[in-house]
Amino acid sequence: MLVRLMYASRAVAAIGDDELHAILRKSKADNPKHGITGVLCYSQGIFIQVLEGGRGAVNRLYNRIVADARHADVVLLSYDEIGERRFAGWSMGQVHMNRLNPALLLKYSETATLDPYAVSGKVSLALFEELVSTASVMGQS
Repeated sequence: MLVRLMYASRAVAAIGDDELHAILRKSKADNPKHGITGVLCYSQGIFIQVLEGGRGAVNRLYNRIVADARHADVVLLSYDEIGERRFAGWSMGQVHMNRLNPALLLKYSETATLDPYAVSGKVSLALFEELVSTASVMGQS
């Protein structure tokens, strides 16, 4: 059974480009072994990530993320059984936030900043899908 899980978290410490790329490289190496696909968005200390795959594999990965000392305030935004993947082309892609039009954020929230803690999970997923479709996504497998 396939599931889609979306979560948000705050980085405990600042994440530089090198560390972010290391996270993406590790995800791209590990995720295919477990049948997991997804996309990561990081901006101003906040991670939003969508993970897709088998229920057990996605749950195990999410539990590791929750226990990871680099994350704080981990919040499950949505968790759904799905018939097909939306992000099947990415072992782990990254939304390129510096190409994003801030007006897109205003469409879904009170300010032009990425804050999944201030909106519902449903709104977060809609925003994330639009981020993926309008911003460039790096790291296709």
